[in-house]
Amino acid sequence: MIGEQTPACGPARDALIAGGDFVVWEGLTPADQHAGVFRRRLRRSERRGHVFEGLAASVDIFQQAGDELLRAGCIEPVDKSPVFMIFLDSTATAVVACYRMRRPTTPQTTADAPE
Repeated sequence: MIGEQTPACGPARDALIAGGDFVVWEGLTPADQHAGVFRRRLRRSERRGHVFEGLAASVDIFQQAGDELLRAGCIEPVDKSPVFMIFLDSTATAVVACYRMRRPTTPQTTADAPE
């Protein structure tokens, strides 16, 4: 199901094999709508120096897919490393695109800081 559609697909597959949790959300969204949203996210992340594995390839795939309806979901690795966003066809039988997103880091406050 997860091939090598983007550079993040191999690590996402490995995370599932290792026992990671996954969820596929209800609802369908046209691929070109995802293309617009994630193109903006890609530009913002590049300006800030953030790297999202597979995001640029996913945007290209969304643009090529046009109005094809997609389901979205995520994979959370067992080791709690960054989660993967996955996009499947409308029947949830094939992965169309995948990228790895970074978890936001929460700065420790003085009260939470170890002594």
